[in-house]
Amino acid sequence: MSLDLMFPQELISLEVSKLLPAELTIRPLASTDYKRGHLDVLSVLSVVNDLGEAAWVNQFHAMRAAPQTYYSLVIIDNASDRIVGVGSIFIERKFLRGLGSVGHIEDIAVDKSQQGKKLGQRIIQALTHMSENSGCYKTILNCSDANIPFYEKCGFVKKENEMVRVVVAHGGGGD
Repeated sequence: MSLDLMFPQELISLEVSKLLPAELTIRPLASTDYKRGHLDVLSVLSVVNDLGEAAWVNQFHAMRAAPQTYYSLVIIDNASDRIVGVGSIFIERKFLRGLGSVGHIEDIAVDKSQQGKKLGQRIIQALTHMSENSGCYKTILNCSDANIPFYEKCGFVKKENEMVRVVVAHGGGGD
């Protein structure tokens, strides 16, 4: 049975795929990944309000309906068919820089049992590759001060500041 993927597998760097251990596979998010623990892995990063599988699937389809914008990928443990790593990038089209685009990396998370195996680095490499191949003039992300050294290892540099206004009534919780 073929998976219903968010985007074509070919957009993920083959070089990054080859760097993963044989027991792991990197691929686009699939419409059935709710059952593979997508939200469980995201809960390592932040509070997850699980609204159920139907709502999750609706969000998946809404994101996929915006072509060349949302790219979520996962790393799967082949033996258990469970997600052990996740990450996303969305492409923002701009009027600046000759109608350029910016890649925004979001929601990088690795299951606690798999941390320390460079899976986060592989996710960042794959997403950065996708950003650059989409023609983005820069790729950006927000992170805590504690995570700056990790992202520096991935080739990012600290620049600018982030300002936030959280709307608690809409699910914001301060992160």
